[in-house]
Amino acid sequence: MPAASGKFITLEGGEGTGKSTQSLLLRTALQQRGLEVVLTREPGGAPGAELIRKLLVEGDQARWDAMTEALLLFAARRTHLRETIMPALKRGDWVICDRFSDSTFAYQGDAGGLGRAVLERLAALALDADSPVPHLTLVLDIPAEAGLARAKLRGGTENRFESLGLAFHQRLRESFLRIAKQEPDRCALIDAAPDPETVAKAIFAAVSSRLGQGWAVTGSGNG
Repeated sequence: MPAASGKFITLEGGEGTGKSTQSLLLRTALQQRGLEVVLTREPGGAPGAELIRKLLVEGDQARWDAMTEALLLFAARRTHLRETIMPALKRGDWVICDRFSDSTFAYQGDAGGLGRAVLERLAALALDADSPVPHLTLVLDIPAEAGLARAKLRGGTENRFESLGLAFHQRLRESFLRIAKQEPDRCALIDAAPDPETVAKAIFAAVSSRLGQGWAVTGSGNG
């Protein structure tokens, strides 16, 4: 990736951890520091990828098995990278992405039973060799029961994965915690249980510290 490129931040975690809310708050905080910020998500983030998103997150839980989900996700990710993420980074923008490759390893690899090796082979086939790796991944953590309770409150039609049961979501949480432990240089583990402002402050502190900006952290990070 060119030296002039922007920073790539991903937010990861199970259902109900508050990633979407925190992505919005982080974008505002960075924009207030004068940065150009692209906020995006997976699956989705580009027109074709958003069509694939509907196939994945809506409908009956038995609609796809883990391998079919993975194939759809890599098709969406290839489009997302080429049309949204890589152009933004090359412009020097900062990119905040609500979910990225760690979610695939957690949902389909660990909780879904495919394993990491299969997904790494798919990634090698589907993605370009110069596809970016996040500069920082914020892993939002909350007990699976609490996360599912939060997720049910938000309602909507994107509830296919929420319906997979507590055991699935406990495996999912264990996977994200393992990823954060195995890659401490890239990942920062964030307690997502407190109120959104407290979580936002912890996130902004991690961004400032890990990415070397040295910004003062006040309030939720938006000051």
